[in-house]
Amino acid sequence: MLESLITSKTRIKLLLKFFLNSNTTSYLRDLEGEFGGSTNIIRLELNRMEEEGLLQSHWEGNKKMFRANAGHPLFADIHSILLKHTGINQVIDKVITGLGGLQQAHLIGDFARGKDNPVIDIVLVGDNIDVTYLTKVIKTAETTINRHIRYMIIEPLEADRILENYPEALLLWESG
Repeated sequence: MLESLITSKTRIKLLLKFFLNSNTTSYLRDLEGEFGGSTNIIRLELNRMEEEGLLQSHWEGNKKMFRANAGHPLFADIHSILLKHTGINQVIDKVITGLGGLQQAHLIGDFARGKDNPVIDIVLVGDNIDVTYLTKVIKTAETTINRHIRYMIIEPLEADRILENYPEALLLWESG
């Protein structure tokens, strides 16, 4: 879907990297290792995206660090498109919102670090979560998004202790 709008595979990877989780930061050589592409192509896309105001940068020693510009007028729209592209919005709609006893849902793993992956990892925080219902809706969502959903259920009292092991954790949903 996204490939029909944006023809640069490098730009798509950069959008996923920085706009799924706006706390993500990275530098050129790190991105080269992650993407396996030419540093020249990655550098050109980073520079274009910075000129367009989509990315911000700062220096840490001799490394130019990049991150999404959360203040950009299109940030929320790009983030929403990427959630749809990856299927994470389907996980929220089909799995999380109808789950009784749920207090929070966090995205962890590759997607939280801005890497595309066939597996979506989520941590569900809550009491008395109906695992039978959860299993059923996850199977439906997996078929819809063509990705595997791996989940971990934790009690609210354990949440802080366990989530500190996932510094990239991204809060997807929280009960009102």
